[in-house]
Amino acid sequence: MLAALTILHKIRPRKKIVTTQATSFNKDKIKIVLLEGIHASAEKVFRNEGYTNIVTAAKSLPVDELKETLADAHFLGIRSRTQVNPELLSHAPRLAAIGCFCIGTNQVDLEATELRGIPVFNAPFANTRSVAELVLGEMILLLRGVPQKSAAAHRGEWIKSAANSFETRGKILGIVGYGHIGTQTGILAENLGMKVQFFDIESKLALGNARAAESFHQLLETSDVVTFHVPETDLTKNMMDETAFKHVKQGAILINASRGTVVDIDSLANALKTGAVNGAAIDVFPKEPKSNQEEFLSPLREYDNVILTPHVGGSTMEAQANIGIEVSEKLVKYSDNGSTLSSVNLPEVALPSHKGKHRICHIHQNEPGILARINDVFSSNNVNISAQYLQTSANVGYVVTDIDQASSDKAFEALKQIPGTIKTRILY
Repeated sequence: MLAALTILHKIRPRKKIVTTQATSFNKDKIKIVLLEGIHASAEKVFRNEGYTNIVTAAKSLPVDELKETLADAHFLGIRSRTQVNPELLSHAPRLAAIGCFCIGTNQVDLEATELRGIPVFNAPFANTRSVAELVLGEMILLLRGVPQKSAAAHRGEWIKSAANSFETRGKILGIVGYGHIGTQTGILAENLGMKVQFFDIESKLALGNARAAESFHQLLETSDVVTFHVPETDLTKNMMDETAFKHVKQGAILINASRGTVVDIDSLANALKTGAVNGAAIDVFPKEPKSNQEEFLSPLREYDNVILTPHVGGSTMEAQANIGIEVSEKLVKYSDNGSTLSSVNLPEVALPSHKGKHRICHIHQNEPGILARINDVFSSNNVNISAQYLQTSANVGYVVTDIDQASSDKAFEALKQIPGTIKTRILY
């Protein structure tokens, strides 16, 4: 399959964006860059689909080296350390799509990629089980007081006591954020005999015997264990602050495997110091080391009853393999047929394949009349439309059109000249 790319024509004047001319590629000419030790399952998916020009790296690249690598790259795969901003994008004129092989996409400037017609894909659910299992294991250990007993044993101390050691059965688990991870955590906890309640800003269908808490503070006041599974937003930033800790049930346990900005670390340290909280497990932090060689600094290091893990909630071999497959398949689909389903920054568009047709993908500024001008191009070139689908967001529109092969190249060239065009591709 051949893919012709035209990158970035006219766009908002306030944005300075490099433009290039369309070029045709065979699959073996399409350059795919996979960084940060992405699981080998991703490369396998690409190769199975005929893509062979694949560059891999076990770590993130220095900025200068990254710019050089992306100068002729069409697809970029990253995890959490590589930062994609407008300045970097200006050095990647051929970039067609980005895959975040993780849950979050905070490392990518989504507005900048949207305005350049570059879809961003991620794997929001592939590591659900891994995170839920870690939370469950940490909860059991903290309720039994194992972390502090283990730390004492490493120092030669012997604390054989049942004091402050509890079973999970009958305890109340409070889940903040009742999405995929939250619901699965609740189901697993119920199998241990726990009672589950949850709080979410949206109405959610309770699974099993779980019930919705009346409010966030009510959940804190009545839960023996509180676990967070929320995204990073203005609403969730420091939601567990000094005021929130005043509502925590005495001696409760706190777990955060969501985002580092959700729990105010200093407030948590103070709650641990006063005994208001009986233990904690923290997997994510406001500021994390950039590499395994950098020292991890946190006031929580002094507390034996805190489990500290280096952002590994979803880091199991099973999860990484699943993420590698999920994100690479999305990139392949976009490359092969223009599908943007589950893109986090572009309108979601997909059409079934039509054998013997040419497909033209047109990304443009969301302005009135562009679809009419697109169809005028087809009409004036005597092009028959077999199927067409349009979807828009606040800033951009995306049209996928299947046409008869005759005159497709001429029509494609004319489409590039439509004012407001951001990017066009033709798929043979």
